[in-house]
Amino acid sequence: MTVDTGKRRAERGADSLLALQGAEVRFKGHTALDTVDLEVAEHEIVCVLGPSGSGKSTLLRVVAGLQDLDAGRVLLDGRDQRGVPAHRRGVGLMFQDHQLFPQRDVGGNVAFGLRMHGAAKAEQAARVAELLELVGLPGAGRRAVGSLSGGEQQRVALARALAPRPRLLMLDEPLGQLDRSLRERLVVELRELFAELGTTVLAVTHDQGEAFALADRVVVMRDGRIAQVGAPLDVWQRPADAFVARFLGFDNVVEATVTGEAADTVWGKVPVPAGTPSGPCELLIRPAGVRVVPAAEAQLTCTVTARTFRGTHVALHLHPSDAPRLEAACALRDAPEPGSEVGVAFDAGEIVVLGAGGPGPRARGEA
Repeated sequence: MTVDTGKRRAERGADSLLALQGAEVRFKGHTALDTVDLEVAEHEIVCVLGPSGSGKSTLLRVVAGLQDLDAGRVLLDGRDQRGVPAHRRGVGLMFQDHQLFPQRDVGGNVAFGLRMHGAAKAEQAARVAELLELVGLPGAGRRAVGSLSGGEQQRVALARALAPRPRLLMLDEPLGQLDRSLRERLVVELRELFAELGTTVLAVTHDQGEAFALADRVVVMRDGRIAQVGAPLDVWQRPADAFVARFLGFDNVVEATVTGEAADTVWGKVPVPAGTPSGPCELLIRPAGVRVVPAAEAQLTCTVTARTFRGTHVALHLHPSDAPRLEAACALRDAPEPGSEVGVAFDAGEIVVLGAGGPGPRARGEA
């Protein structure tokens, strides 16, 4: 299916379907959610990322009605959900382990929610056939669940969650049990499917690639709070702070002092973007900004201690004689051998001043 996702989402508008306002959850002195504010617009896909214990799964359970709030509110369509049980919230929830009913065939699993809502048998059959076609399993209604592959079970679980036409679909590590190649293929299919159906999605995942491929916005959580929220490209290009940068997999994060157009760091003087204020800060130097150069052009000399093929490039681990390790990225044909001594120069276009410009509305979690 061909979908101009950005255009269609703009046409639908940005009406808020879900809002968390000052959401707090505490477990025996531990704060799992700490005054979280977040809005999800209708027809938007939002993915929540964070390390274990950051509060992302608790957030999902709160919205689903599986976990009570100690303070704050959950609003769906502007209506406070306090006291509304999970089965009356009109939301769908798909768990990591799919939780299919082994005693029922594929069609029986997909139709479960429809039966619970009292749909007629003819309506159930038509909806099951429609959804199995949509998820790429046409005619599979009579198959036993045990005969399905992991990817097929994921598709059935998705069809079951979509069957009652939920206002909001929530996914808890939806592709976590699948191998990488299958995850990468299915995440593209999921985005196309949600765009086709106009589904509003709130997903939790630990996989950054999955979140960045699926989401209109990503939310990074830390210790029960939102550390950053924004469009995937914005978050990737401008991490809010050192925590977010390191969580996204960037290791070249360093304290620095800016003077003019350069900063003093443990790796020597590093160029900074034009207009960077003078004074102390933290810098992220992307691996692509660490260039292997001839000795005459070098700002730093390093030893290559390891190199790893990453598909599109080679990651180099570089050790200066008296400073922490650096990670660099270079083309395969240019990759030096481990043990080589190389010169390094820094590219200002790949250097990010962390926290520059303040948090702004998106970093606070507003839609």
